[in-house]
This record gives sequence, C-alpha cells and structure tokens, in this order.
Amino acid sequence: MRCSSCRAPAVLDVARHNAAFCERCFLTHCREQVARAVRHFGMLDDGDRVLVAVSGGKDSLALWDLLLDLGYRADGLHLGLGIDGYSDAGAQRTRVFAADRGARLQVLDLPSELGFDIPSGSRAARRTPCSACGLSKRHLFNAAALEGGYAAVATGHNLDDEVAVLFGNVLRWDLAYLGRQLPVLPAAPGFARKVKPLVRLGERETAAYCVVRGIDYVIEECPMSAGNRHLRYKEAFNSIEERSPGTKAAFYFGFLERITPLVEPAAAAERGDLHPCPSCGSPTVTEVCAFCRLAERARA
Repeated sequence: MRCSSCRAPAVLDVARHNAAFCERCFLTHCREQVARAVRHFGMLDDGDRVLVAVSGGKDSLALWDLLLDLGYRADGLHLGLGIDGYSDAGAQRTRVFAADRGARLQVLDLPSELGFDIPSGSRAARRTPCSACGLSKRHLFNAAALEGGYAAVATGHNLDDEVAVLFGNVLRWDLAYLGRQLPVLPAAPGFARKVKPLVRLGERETAAYCVVRGIDYVIEECPMSAGNRHLRYKEAFNSIEERSPGTKAAFYFGFLERITPLVEPAAAAERGDLHPCPSCGSPTVTEVCAFCRLAERARA
C-alpha cells in the first residue's frame, strides 16, 4: 500500500477519503482537516485564546496538539473526576503532555475542591454516571472559560462521537437537542463559545495521530461508561461504515446542511426561558441549575 500523496509506504488507510497515508502525509491530513473545520464553521479567529477540555484520552490530547501546531494559544483544563483507577491515569497523561509541549495546564479536582466525585454525585442525584459527568464538565469548563477570558472552549468530540449522539437524538426526535448539536455554539450571556474542531476526523484517525506523534494517552474506556447507549450506536455505525465507507460523514454533514435550519428554532425557544441560577449565576431554565442541585445532593 502506497501513500496517496507522495507514494511512500503507507501506514494508514482512510476509506471514506479513498486514500492511504505515510506518517508525514497523515499528520498533514489531520492538520488540514482540523484547519478546514475551524475555517468552514468559523470556530476560531487568529490569535484567539482557547481553553481545551483535556481528559487524557486520545481525542482531547490530539486536539490540544493540533491546535498548538496550528498556532492557537491553547491552554488545557483537566477535571479530576474521582473515578478510581481512571482519573489518576488521565491526569498523569495530561500533565506529561503539557510538560512536553510547554503548554499551560489547569487542573480542577472535584473531590478536593468541590467536595464530591462523579460516582457519589451520580448516586446522590439519581443520574447515570455519564449524565452526572457530562453535566459537571459542561458547567465547569464553561465557568472556567468565562472567568479566564477565553474566546472559546474546545472539546475533543470527533466524527464518531457526533454521529452516535446525533443518532440517539434522532431516535428520540429531541428537537431542542438536535438544534444544539452544532460544531459551534456561539457565545451568549452566561455561555462561552463552544467549538468541536475534530468533527472531520474519526476515532481511528485521532488514535493513529497520537501513535504517530508519540503521545501517550489513556486507552481504556471509562469504567463507568459500561452500558452507555452511545457506545452501542458507535458499534452499529462502525459496522455500516465498514461496508459503506463515508456513511458517517454523509449522515452528520447532511444533517448540518439540510436539517439544522429546521430544528434550530426549538433550541432558540428553549434559550428564551433562561435566567441566572440564584446559587452560581449560570443560565438555567429551572429554579436552580442542574449542576448546583447535583453538588448540593452529593455533599449532603
């Protein structure tokens, strides 16, 4: 197998592009895909300060590395979630990467600084662990970006992630969620801009990127994600993609082009009911925001 760009021996094929790449051309491919996503969706401007949500996994570390290589002033924020045997590994990989790249890293440890962890918080709030984790991450990353004066929060959601979430939202026809599933969520009162620069790269590509770049990342899935329906959706789409390369991209980008204008009003209507949380000031549609309720129950 030869590289489609330079004809050197290839190390990876990307079937949906009908292409194979050597190491050098593969890194170029990844940078070009991220730069194209940033440019096409207007995610970032030159000189923007970006806060990267970094877990220690392949996607977030690849994203941080790519944004730094593309010249963005990208700092990392890692949340210690208090998940035995998993959180410590993620923090260690994140610290090593930051030291190797001379990048600025903030670490916020939930148990020591906020008084609860995800396992206890999810039980107390009667949420699934993934729900409690996602809620905490969204709230804390947004708060840190606003406090730090960052232009945007960047998350490592790749094409596979977006396809799985989109499929779940379509199965439930959740119009408000569909209206918010965009590569960019603009800044609004109480909300920092949210961007997803990896939407043109699949999970296999981000893993290969880390291997080629020598980035050590946590390989294991979070132990609390067992049974997560999005993992099952990914498996189903992987089977379809194997038989029909390009299906994932067609599904996701077709949604953005054709369906997003139809469902955005549902998300806009929901935003009209927002008001500041009396406890933390974050926008919420309920009397007290979901994060403050979770934290209060977890500490009780």
